[in-house]
Amino acid sequence: MNSVPTLRLSAVAVLLVAAAALTGCSSSGSAFTGDWGSTASGQPHLTIKDDGSFSGSDGCNAMSGKGSVSGDTYTFGPFASTLKACEGVNPWLSRANTAKVSGSDLVIYANGGQKVGTLPKR
Repeated sequence: MNSVPTLRLSAVAVLLVAAAALTGCSSSGSAFTGDWGSTASGQPHLTIKDDGSFSGSDGCNAMSGKGSVSGDTYTFGPFASTLKACEGVNPWLSRANTAKVSGSDLVIYANGGQKVGTLPKR
């Protein structure tokens, strides 16, 4: 009779350990998750969420889409953007193809691998 409560306790312990392990794997996000750049007028900025979706602005035009993470690289998927003309704004962020985190900066690369700019972590 003593083995039944011990067996139940062991089963509960195994379930708790398994649940803790699964929670640890799914809730952490990535190094890319968060807010990057400045929200000051005319300045580029991005917010990247845990699911890979992003939104922000190149300093003039709003943009949004979904990307993916592979190793240390975030790859921007197709994104929607407004097409306003803004005097004095360099729309380099609209050329984003991939990104890598370097220290506290998000380094943005165009198609072909050339660096087009950086956004500091907010």
